[in-house]
Amino acid sequence: MERKKTETVIESSRDFARRNNIVFNDYLLLSRALTHRSYLNEHPEALEDNERLEFLGDAVLDFIVGAWLYNQYPEMAEGELTRMRSALVYTDQLAEFAKIINLGIALKLGKGEANGGGRERRGLLCDAFEALIGAIYLDSGIEGVKKFISPLLEDTAEYVLNHYKTNDPKSQFQEWAQSKGYPTPQYVTIGESGPDHSKVFEVEVKLDDIVFGSGKGNSKQAAAKSAAENALKKIDVN
Repeated sequence: MERKKTETVIESSRDFARRNNIVFNDYLLLSRALTHRSYLNEHPEALEDNERLEFLGDAVLDFIVGAWLYNQYPEMAEGELTRMRSALVYTDQLAEFAKIINLGIALKLGKGEANGGGRERRGLLCDAFEALIGAIYLDSGIEGVKKFISPLLEDTAEYVLNHYKTNDPKSQFQEWAQSKGYPTPQYVTIGESGPDHSKVFEVEVKLDDIVFGSGKGNSKQAAAKSAAENALKKIDVN
């Protein structure tokens, strides 16, 4: 007798928020944060995917994590703060945060993405976590984000400080740029291709509107890392 294939039960946005003790006033924001573009392609009634929230959450995370580190480690030098922040907002670490809160079971994915293991894919989990941060920020401001993210940072920062030896090219390029008097590098997505479950992104890194490097990857973070590596090669920094 042929067994029926069991479908993954998607956790509702309200249950997800309740389980993780996140208070939302507007659950439509949270629902949007949990909606991947592949779901939108198959469900035209869904109004928007989480990519704009991901963009916002990325910026909010940089600020919140930077401020948290500044206050938590008052004696730490600027370069080390930059490396610590980079380690804490890196794709793999944000994916780990997403796994800690079991974000995958609440994601609304298209069938192809879900069947292809999207709920466990690090790049997708990282992007969804950033979108969640963006939604929390819009719903309850900086204080809401701090309340949510601080316990995760507290549980992780000491391990990162003691064990993480960064060779992160984005940090290296930012340190070089600062040493030369440039502003913070800007990473700009200039293209994407491929199906939803296997996207390839192309990113340029700029200083003062001058392109210093470009790169490709299966996530925006991976493409940005590749762009930084390319920039470091061009300026001959080892």
